Amino acid sequence: MTTFAIAALVLIMIPGPDQALITRNALVGGRRGGLLTMLGGVLGVTAHASAAALGLSALLLASSTAFLVLRIAGAVYLLWLAVRMLRSAARSRHEPEAREPVVISRRQWAYLRQGFLSNALNPKVALFFVTFLPQFLSAGGGSPRGEALLLSAIFALLYLAWFGLYVAAVDRLGRWLRRPPVKARIEQVTGVLLLTVAGRLAVASH
Repeated sequence: MTTFAIAALVLIMIPGPDQALITRNALVGGRRGGLLTMLGGVLGVTAHASAAALGLSALLLASSTAFLVLRIAGAVYLLWLAVRMLRSAARSRHEPEAREPVVISRRQWAYLRQGFLSNALNPKVALFFVTFLPQFLSAGGGSPRGEALLLSAIFALLYLAWFGLYVAAVDRLGRWLRRPPVKARIEQVTGVLLLTVAGRLAVASH
């Protein structure tokens, strides 16, 4: 289990779409925006991890039609999200720094949805857990499904711990990072990264 925790933490810390999206939303919506995006992301990851533990992801990946539908839906969503980021980057260059109010706004709930859908609609996340979890199951264990669910819970906790610290760091550096030129550049990078992921997802196969 220790080996799994170390491997999982290393994988979580590797920069990718989650980190880019959480960074961008932490800049726009403050710490709450980043935490809501993180919470949505871990819910999406947990959905795939739990499905893998229960064997549902294997059934999904075995169906070419279901895999295609999920893949196209994920690619379209990421493309839409990328376009929004790039348009926001263009506006940010000319807008003063702004923070959202403390109350949870409609935009802040959108952060939760963005984090969730970016992972839940990505079949590569399902494929990752189908191939990753079995490597750490005990041979001859009494309850492989229960052990897989436990490993999934550990992965989710590590995800929350790492990105919780990451959001706090971004928020602390926020005064510098929220300057319009810097914020615009981060949104541009986020948009390009999401476009790249969407393109790869669109042409991916089993």
